Amino acid sequence: MHASSGFQGRSAGLGLALLSAFAFGGSGVAAKPLIEAGLDPLHVVWLRVAGAAVIMLPVAWRHRNLVRERPALLVGFGLFAVAGVQAFYFASISRIPVGVALLVEYLAPALVLGWVRFVQRRPVTRAAAVGVVLAVGGLACVVEVWAGLSFDLLGLLLALGAACCQVGYFVLSDHGGQGGRDGEGERAEPPHPVGVIAYGLIVGAAVLTVVARPWGMDWSLLGGSAGMNGDQVPAWLLLGWIVLLATVLAYITGVVSVRLLSPQVAGVVACLEAVIATGLAWVLLGEHLSAPQLIGGFVVLTGAFIAQSAAPKPPSGPVAAGAGTSVAAGDVEGELSSGRARH
Repeated sequence: MHASSGFQGRSAGLGLALLSAFAFGGSGVAAKPLIEAGLDPLHVVWLRVAGAAVIMLPVAWRHRNLVRERPALLVGFGLFAVAGVQAFYFASISRIPVGVALLVEYLAPALVLGWVRFVQRRPVTRAAAVGVVLAVGGLACVVEVWAGLSFDLLGLLLALGAACCQVGYFVLSDHGGQGGRDGEGERAEPPHPVGVIAYGLIVGAAVLTVVARPWGMDWSLLGGSAGMNGDQVPAWLLLGWIVLLATVLAYITGVVSVRLLSPQVAGVVACLEAVIATGLAWVLLGEHLSAPQLIGGFVVLTGAFIAQSAAPKPPSGPVAAGAGTSVAAGDVEGELSSGRARH
């Protein structure tokens, strides 16, 4: 019975991870027409996050106890999982090709494995490692990294910053599923994932407001239309797509999938975002796929399947907390809350 429920949980987690990848993958297809219509990329990012934050305000109010109980988790999620990933990514593509930036950012699954293996000192399955290698290699074909690389150290470092923030997304989502201890030393319930997302979006919107400076945006563009493969689509409809599907739905399904699977497995499945984005661009924007991209997409799918088919190994003892300190596996979130703390 327990094995059956575990299988069902992993199956549900895989389905949610795929839905999250699909939702995230559609963001670029909806955002590109808005950018081509005249909106600055950072302004599109700000509209995306701020709009989602407004929608999630009622959820944030319902889970307002999180501000007192998990302040570090909320701030970390907003800084890394929301604002950091997008800010670093858009900064990097201003200096290096988009394909290279995307490939570097999606080195995150490999970095997650490194975090689990060397920081938490937990074993990782060979299948998960093989899946990461296949996914990254296939992703190189999907984005056609050989199309041109002008070495720019700062641009590559910015893309690596996006990858590190992506790691924060998976690790914080996983840690957020652990309850830690309450003020009396009793084991507390884990914070509600949707509440964490709501406050993460609020924090991310605040940070991006400083970076994007939306008061200089041409708001009249939102009342017009944008071209999508020869057709005119209302700008507000594309913005609604970005906010509701590519942000609210994407983050909710993504965080829940991490808790049902594991950071390393969910991270590999998230690589499908590039495949989905390329496929949607083919259908909706007329950007055709080449043979190497089709092959690369198949390799990414294969890597994701291999990784998700391997059950993650639970920690067999204390998890290293750094600086010579260790805490029990269930106490990682408590240690995170004490101050150590995707597009």
